[in-house]
Amino acid sequence: MPKQPAATIQLEAYEDGVNYCGIAKVQLPSIVYPCVTIAGTGMMGNMEVPLYGMVDNMTTKIDWLSPTGDAVRLATPDKHMIELREAEEYWDTEQTEVGIWANKYVMIVRPKSFDPGGRAPMGAADANGEYVVYYFAGYRDGKQLWEVDKRNMKCVIMGKDYMADIRKALGK
Repeated sequence: MPKQPAATIQLEAYEDGVNYCGIAKVQLPSIVYPCVTIAGTGMMGNMEVPLYGMVDNMTTKIDWLSPTGDAVRLATPDKHMIELREAEEYWDTEQTEVGIWANKYVMIVRPKSFDPGGRAPMGAADANGEYVVYYFAGYRDGKQLWEVDKRNMKCVIMGKDYMADIRKALGK
């Protein structure tokens, strides 16, 4: 693999793809597959089995520099589309050159909590919000890496929709 990631150079957050959301630090949602434990004849004890294509609850946390404007707007109990645009540096190990990947993360969220944070002289605020994520997609240089759409039963990883057979079995 000649291209190796180095670091995020810059990240910007937008609401609805156009409203710049200001200065924030974002914890992306984890994609966790729910599991069931099975046991029975022909098995040696219990076995944990991830459910095919199913994805557990997803949340994201955004730490805001200030508890104003953007943080408050995203605290309204409405659906919000958040788009994160990232410039990530990589090293081309064969050419010994540096390049930039244009990464993008798209989430449809609703707020779960809003914390205006603490205050101290000569210090930045530590406001934050936690959001329930219903849709989460990641892209590198325009190519989709994953898409999880909980409301439309889609779990696409590297181009394969793992819920397609389930939707088909349900007549959808």
